[in-house]
Amino acid sequence: MDQRGTIEIRVSGSKGNLELSPDIYDIKEIAQIFDAVESILFSGNKKQRPDISYSIESGSVRHVFKTSFQTIVATSAILASILKTGSIDKLDLPTARAIEKLQSDAVSKHYEFSITTSEWYDGELRITPQTNYRRSSEVWVDAEVYLYGTLTDAGGKDKSNIHLDTKEYGQVTIDSDKEYLKNIRENLLYKEFGVRAQGKQSLATGEIDMSSLRLISLQGYRPIFDENYLNGLIAKASKSWAGVDVDSYMSDLRGYEQ
Repeated sequence: MDQRGTIEIRVSGSKGNLELSPDIYDIKEIAQIFDAVESILFSGNKKQRPDISYSIESGSVRHVFKTSFQTIVATSAILASILKTGSIDKLDLPTARAIEKLQSDAVSKHYEFSITTSEWYDGELRITPQTNYRRSSEVWVDAEVYLYGTLTDAGGKDKSNIHLDTKEYGQVTIDSDKEYLKNIRENLLYKEFGVRAQGKQSLATGEIDMSSLRLISLQGYRPIFDENYLNGLIAKASKSWAGVDVDSYMSDLRGYEQ
């Protein structure tokens, strides 16, 4: 029994006087479809995702992806929800962005996208120049984010950034100031860090836009219990609490007597 399912994105349209076919479909467009499908199938940590196989076939341009049955079932439900509600507002940010990018390409290139799966019987999500799969405008505010992981790359000729390998979000790219990195003398690569960064957060969902992150500071990260370090912090804090009646302070803070 085949334990895998398929998701297919069919692209129809033309380039000049020629109808779209694999022979005239540019490799950059294929790469964009790859990114879109990965975000639609796996909006979270992509490090632990199952394998995805791919084939490109005729019939305009048919992108056929095969992956785990369970993933295809879950994705089918998401696509059905988009079709039913006509909205992508409640989707995870990477998935919503992927749909928006297809919508943008549909308008700018006069393409039509048809998304189907092997487990969404008789279902089809069509994205055309006439559809409007875009997120409703909402308020995004600046927020501080703290991430922990291994720094795998830093720098960049034109645009400076760092790459942090995290357990929770996978590989995260964080924009950084060149001068900040330049002034760090130690070798940063493959060391664990706590990263303080600023990014955009949705007031509606609380979700952080991981593509908006900008580095504030790097801090050495030691995920082990250090008793001496803890005792040192307690000793420093004790001076500030000298002469304070802790019981009375806590009662005032709680607003009631135990």
